[in-house]
Amino acid sequence: MPVISVPQDFNEDDLYIDLESIFGRSLFLKCEGFNFAGSIKLKAAIEMVETAERDGVLTPDSILVESSSGNLGVALSMIAASKGYRFLCVTDSRCNLTTRLMMEALGSQVHVIAGQEANGSFLGARIDYLRTLCASDSRYVWLSQYTNPGNWKAHYRRTAPEIAHRFPELDTLFVGAGTTGTLMGCARFFREWHRPVRIIAVDSVGSVSFGGEAGRRMIPGLGMSIRPPLLDESFVDEVIRVEERDTIRACHRLARRGFLFGGSTGTVVSGAMGWLAEHGGDGRTAVAIAPDLGERYLDTVYQTNWLHGLYGDDVLGPEPANTESWVLPTSPPPAPSPGGRRPHLRAGERAGRRRHRRKSGGEP
Repeated sequence: MPVISVPQDFNEDDLYIDLESIFGRSLFLKCEGFNFAGSIKLKAAIEMVETAERDGVLTPDSILVESSSGNLGVALSMIAASKGYRFLCVTDSRCNLTTRLMMEALGSQVHVIAGQEANGSFLGARIDYLRTLCASDSRYVWLSQYTNPGNWKAHYRRTAPEIAHRFPELDTLFVGAGTTGTLMGCARFFREWHRPVRIIAVDSVGSVSFGGEAGRRMIPGLGMSIRPPLLDESFVDEVIRVEERDTIRACHRLARRGFLFGGSTGTVVSGAMGWLAEHGGDGRTAVAIAPDLGERYLDTVYQTNWLHGLYGDDVLGPEPANTESWVLPTSPPPAPSPGGRRPHLRAGERAGRRRHRRKSGGEP
């Protein structure tokens, strides 16, 4: 068990889940959410902050600023608190409430952009705000995850070698595409590796990262409303686009087996399983990267009213047959008798307190 003095010194980077028992196809899911920032964004945050410090861009008087839909903002909040920097995160209304509260609990300021572009994107408004802010005061230091090479170098130096060490016979790697830092770092590493690895980018429908029309995207994490400046498609073998409804179903299917993951993970898993079903997975060593866990999505991806309001009442599909519910009694149980023993329940009362199995068919 490590002993640390700063939170960024801890990251569990060698945990994988074999999803075959859940989805029927072998896929090893690399879990990146077990650190104090709760996501893979910790790696990029460390790389960008430490590079800015070495280059003399970031000084004790600096105020860190960044645009983030959530996870990078939390990672930078944690590092800023640890190192004594002030930090301002510029986000938008899609950022989960829990994520905003976490940043504020760590001492950061959060500015929520209200305006959006004609295509429904908030990113342009966030970037415009940051540019204006930085022009107003030289103390503001914008790391710019969208253009900063430290974003992909973190995964070239850490994430990809971790996978290569654990799976020396790797054939296929599925990586979610947001800023494309993780994608580009891993793709560059495996391009130089001793054996060919098929790199498959997983994007959200409505994202324009790889072309196509912009559309509504309500789950933060993956996808962009502009072409990512870090992206070099020559390193990518294939692109899969996943509907948000399929993202949600994958998240809930994992949760029913005890694994609570975030929306980005649901997107990657859904896309990977669809690809493996089409191309066959027998004998193939396939790995997918899970960027974060699901606690920050409890009021969105795992909240029934939010889901039904945006995606319709049938978003989860029919409930699987092995889902159980416990029927609560309609009235309080009888009080104990004066002797301390609870009165004997009649047959009807016993029936009301039994556990019942709900019968229905199909998968989510």
